[in-house]
Amino acid sequence: MRARSAAFALVLLASSTARASGGGEGESAMALVWQAVNLLILFAVLVHFARKPVQEFFRGRREQVKGDLDSAASVLSDAEQRLAEWEARAARLDGEVEEIKAAARQRAEAEGERVLADAEASAERIKKDALAAVDQEVARARSELRAEAAALATQLAADLLRQNVTEADQQRLVEEFVERVESVSPGSANGRAS
Repeated sequence: MRARSAAFALVLLASSTARASGGGEGESAMALVWQAVNLLILFAVLVHFARKPVQEFFRGRREQVKGDLDSAASVLSDAEQRLAEWEARAARLDGEVEEIKAAARQRAEAEGERVLADAEASAERIKKDALAAVDQEVARARSELRAEAAALATQLAADLLRQNVTEADQQRLVEEFVERVESVSPGSANGRAS
């Protein structure tokens, strides 16, 4: 603090001395010298007192710029790392998309084959069911035809018998029937008793 006061007093003294001498041409050269000395003293005082704050300011500014550069380098490094990760993910995604497409194609083909196999099996079942239904219908139709043929044959036989069998033939058939029943009856009664 004392050094600052002394330097300030010296500057004031030098400047007042330079102002007091005001005269002719020789004096103007002397005034110029005093002004130069005053200027040098002023610079010396400024350098002496302002050097540390200016150095600290520039040191702080340098540290801040260095910190900003380090921070920017760190951010850049992080950004490059993230970019590399995203590019790797994008490359993997392209591969995964291709794998998914291939798997989807395989599933679609397998599903198509399964649907085709199911359709063929269904068609075969329908064909078998249709053949079974046709066989049943044919059997039913045959049965109906047999029944109808039997009915027609019975009717034809009855009609033929009515036309060709006379009363005498009917009497003779009844008598033959009775004789047969009687001949079977006594033998069967004797057979049962023994």
